[in-house]
Amino acid sequence: MADGSLLETVRVRNGTAPLWYLHLRRLVTSCRALGIPFPGRFEVPSGGPDRVHRIEVGPRGVEVTQRVLGSDAPVRLLTSTVLHPGYPHKTTERAAFAAAAEEARSAGGDDALLLTGAGEVAEATIWCVFWWEGDRLAAPARDLGILPGVSRARIEEIAGALVAKRAGRGELVGRSVFLSNAVRGIVEVLTLDGLPVPPHPGTAALRARFWP
Repeated sequence: MADGSLLETVRVRNGTAPLWYLHLRRLVTSCRALGIPFPGRFEVPSGGPDRVHRIEVGPRGVEVTQRVLGSDAPVRLLTSTVLHPGYPHKTTERAAFAAAAEEARSAGGDDALLLTGAGEVAEATIWCVFWWEGDRLAAPARDLGILPGVSRARIEEIAGALVAKRAGRGELVGRSVFLSNAVRGIVEVLTLDGLPVPPHPGTAALRARFWP
């Protein structure tokens, strides 16, 4: 399917897609915003082994593929030189994220932290980014043009309102940082630019409640 299609990567877990309602809500919003016809019928993912159910939706219809799950091990995160491109809808136009991921892997990391042109923390290549400020959970402000992540919506259901802010990279120094996405759930950051990231008990508590 051509670039510019909408994309949803849905976790099938124990025979169901527990976050399907959040994927569907985002997809409806993006179809309306981009003028892409919303499909008249969907195959709701269910049954079979735990997996990723990948859906592309574009002007020519729907394409569905499936793949195995990736690792949920802690991540070595490296700040990228690739600037965040603005990504308000989840589409297949992901060249900047692919370049940032390759840069991180070449430097010995697992994933990349992208900043805006003003040096503000945006997101990782396949993850939403969070950090703890004491017992308050913080995340990048939505008006930075970041993806409205399904996993972030789920965390907001669990934790309530987040501290949404425009934070420079330096504000993450010494803080407990973690990542999330709708396939792998919540994953801790092991190191950020080579420096150990301290754990926070709130991260484990959120992880235990993440899947409905």
